[in-house]
Amino acid sequence: MRKTVFSTPLVTPLLRWISILVLALTGWKVRGRELDRQRCVLIGAPHTSNWDFPLMIMAVLILRLRVYWMGKHTLFPFPFAGLMKWLGGLPIDRSRPHNVVRETVRQYERNDELIVLVPPEGTRSKVQHWKTGFYHIASNAGVPILLGYVDAGKKEAGFADFYQPSGNLEHDMAEIRKFYADKRGLKAANA
Repeated sequence: MRKTVFSTPLVTPLLRWISILVLALTGWKVRGRELDRQRCVLIGAPHTSNWDFPLMIMAVLILRLRVYWMGKHTLFPFPFAGLMKWLGGLPIDRSRPHNVVRETVRQYERNDELIVLVPPEGTRSKVQHWKTGFYHIASNAGVPILLGYVDAGKKEAGFADFYQPSGNLEHDMAEIRKFYADKRGLKAANA
């Protein structure tokens, strides 16, 4: 996989220290630990604001994760596409039928270590149902789901634990949603 903000020599450690300083000055805490093996699907919720993005970048830098994140293709306009990809972005065109799940599973087959971050809401706006692509990617690739979160009420961001998909989508989604029930997004009205 290509170099990103999370794996660029000299730049990554510098940005890690800047992230620690910025979050400390703003009163935010990062929760989680370094992973022994970086192979999972990371979900991040609630996703309610554009400010989730820099907060996520800083938390991931501090936790020393090497993450690629899925974002709609319109986030990658010329001349900023290179920067967005360096920030770990994987452009997804949701208007054309194609199999993002299958291609992402192939990437897990080709890479011993890979973390793909997927916002399950698929948007910053309020939604009734989460998209299930992250679940199908994890199930088909045989990797766990890492529960990442933002909780503006506690001013913390990070990840809690792994969830191993059982194959029972309805049951597992209910269990995963339970974890997020008390997490408040930056724009609570959009959760």
